[in-house]
Formats: sequence, structure tokens, C-alpha cells
Amino acid sequence: MLERIVKEESCHTILLYHSLPDEVGTHDLIHTLYAQGYTVLLPSVVGTDLTLHVYEGEQAMNRKSSFGIQESLGTLFTDYAHIDLAIIPGMAFTPQGDRLGRGKGYYDRLLPQLHCPLIGLAFPFQILPNIPTEPHDIQMTEVISC
Repeated sequence: MLERIVKEESCHTILLYHSLPDEVGTHDLIHTLYAQGYTVLLPSVVGTDLTLHVYEGEQAMNRKSSFGIQESLGTLFTDYAHIDLAIIPGMAFTPQGDRLGRGKGYYDRLLPQLHCPLIGLAFPFQILPNIPTEPHDIQMTEVISC
């Protein structure tokens, strides 16, 4: 399903996340898109913010964040205007695109800087009729259940 969206959106640069065990798995998708020549970006936690780094293969994935997330040590990416698609994790989503994160606000600070389709990726049980939202929350363009 995600590969179809990547092709439909004519994507070249895609923000993904390196999934934790309780999130929809993205590791195979990262490898597939990278092998097909896409520029894959992965976030890294730096202080209270996320920085984006180019995925440059598994050899560059040798840093773990304080949250246990495998992070890329690839080239820093700051040209947010050239991100074609962002695939975003969450603890819960609504069908309308509301997103509930883990509570630290990392994506809350990143998402306002992005001007591309935002795809929330969830297990079916993570899609709920309502979740608490705040005025600063950014809605997903679409939520995909896997």
C-alpha cells in the first residue's frame, strides 16, 4: 500500500521512521526504497528536537537514541521543502487524521516545518473514533492501517 502511494505521489525524498517493536514495521520498506534509489530520511533525537538524516545503509545505523530507536548517522538533511512524503508513527490515530504521539512533542515540533503529504501508519487497533488533541496538533493527510 505504501509503495503505491510513493509511486502515485511521484516521490523522490521520503521521511520514514525506524520502527520500534510496538510500531508498524518499516525496516523492509526502508531497505526497499533505498535499493530502488529513493532518498530515505530518518529522524534522530537531538535534545528536544528531531533532526533528519539521509539513510546511507545499515552500516550507518549504529547509534541508538535514549528511547532505544536505531538512528541514522547519515548526512544531515535540512532542505525540508524537498521532502515529497512523510510517513509518521503514532500511538493512536482517528480516521480523520488526528494523531496521538508518545507525549514528548518531537513530531509536534517537526511537522509544522513539512509541506508534503503526511501519512500516519497504524495497526488497526490504533485507529480510534476520538483521541485528545491540542490546537498545535497537525492532522495527517491520510492514515493507513496495516
